Amino acid sequence: LVFTEEDKYGLYSNFLFKYFLAEGVVCGHELVVASAKEHPDNILKELPAPLLDDTYRNELGEEATAVKSEDFQDSMKIAWRYQNLPKMEASPTTSTKFGHYYDVSKTMSPELFQSIKWHSFYLPEELSSQPKMKTCNMNSAYTRLLQSIQRIIYQEGFDGSDPQKKQKNILRIGIQSLGSMLWGDDICSSDTPEDIHSLTKFLYVLRGLLRKSLSACIVTVPAHLIQNKAIMERVTNLSDIVVGLESFIGSERETNPLYKDYHGLVHVHQIPRLNSLICDVSDTKDLAFRLKRKLFAIERLHLPPDLSDTVSRASKQDLAESAKLLSSGCGAMAIGKKHLDF
Repeated sequence: LVFTEEDKYGLYSNFLFKYFLAEGVVCGHELVVASAKEHPDNILKELPAPLLDDTYRNELGEEATAVKSEDFQDSMKIAWRYQNLPKMEASPTTSTKFGHYYDVSKTMSPELFQSIKWHSFYLPEELSSQPKMKTCNMNSAYTRLLQSIQRIIYQEGFDGSDPQKKQKNILRIGIQSLGSMLWGDDICSSDTPEDIHSLTKFLYVLRGLLRKSLSACIVTVPAHLIQNKAIMERVTNLSDIVVGLESFIGSERETNPLYKDYHGLVHVHQIPRLNSLICDVSDTKDLAFRLKRKLFAIERLHLPPDLSDTVSRASKQDLAESAKLLSSGCGAMAIGKKHLDF
């Protein structure tokens, strides 16, 4: 269960949501798309187009060339005593390619959808087809969604308790903006919601369905609207992976020179740890993302090596404070020290 905290305007978290579904299409997995805001048909039509082997090499080659030119310009500014320090890679490098790359400027061709099977759950259509129902202090929208997911798992042969007669496959479930007002939940609009345990119970049952079936699920939640911290703690404990996106749109960091090359920060709150009672907490606290011309990239955040003389004293103080917050991650990983020396 992948829990994604949406950014303020839900722009960049939508990219991660569509990447998850697009990877399922390319790998031939079966999909379930649930939403109360946007029709699942429209979501699937806007999935990014996959880059073939030669294409993605060319695209990444162009990006790498641009990065190298930037590094050369930075090397002209950096102090001589920092040049011999080991350089940290901006993105993880492995010997084998894992997953696929996607072009966000193009949409996936309809021919790719013909080879897979997918199911849609659009809440307005479900509410109009069946009378209102409420069970176990859970609102009707969550109950309908759980019944729909359970029916698909059993009918399509993803139940792990029963031997599968056909070739094994994986079910990918995507749930968009769960907990918002469109789902009939009031946790985003009130500090003391009427059904305070409704979302918690839904995730508890959903996690049970995922555990006993060959399925994986991504859930996006507007966490910045949930004022009750107790609800967020319960939701975090019920999830396997918790990732938050913080966009710079409309914030002071949008004009901060420290973050000029990035569009937001990535907060990895929780990573699953096998055979353990607690989840792993990532030591990497300096991840950032940026939307390039064709790629959505998550990289390690690099602090600038030099502050221009034109920057005002107040701005330098703000940068220094920001650097202190990030130095625990950058300094420890880059040079093994607690603080970076500028």
